[in-house]
Amino acid sequence: MKKDIEIPKVEGVYIAVVNEYNDLYKTQDWNAYIINDKDVDLEMVIIVTSGYSKDKATSIFRKKIDTLPAKSYAKIELMQEDLFALNNQFQVTFFKGNTMFDKTYLFRKNTINLKALQAIPLMDVKGVLVK
Repeated sequence: MKKDIEIPKVEGVYIAVVNEYNDLYKTQDWNAYIINDKDVDLEMVIIVTSGYSKDKATSIFRKKIDTLPAKSYAKIELMQEDLFALNNQFQVTFFKGNTMFDKTYLFRKNTINLKALQAIPLMDVKGVLVK
């Protein structure tokens, strides 16, 4: 029966952690975003995030986005710098039409830092990207 289950490959959907200025609090913050670089809308997007190491684990955070339009992005969460010493996992599930897609994005410990910044698709900012 397992051979009959088709799991489609996720392409054009990314997770980025961006270092940006917060006008309200006058601080530099790290924020996680989901990016839809596809030409179609994503429906019922569910994101489950957690951080972990051998001896530590964060609580689980869940976010739902009803529709993520084509060629757009949405903020997932503010990330504290203390979390970067952990592996940070983002499990993303969404529908495109009647097909369900699922992918786990992993930022390995200490990979989110100012030296790792690169151009982020669609956002005109620099950050750390996982495809």
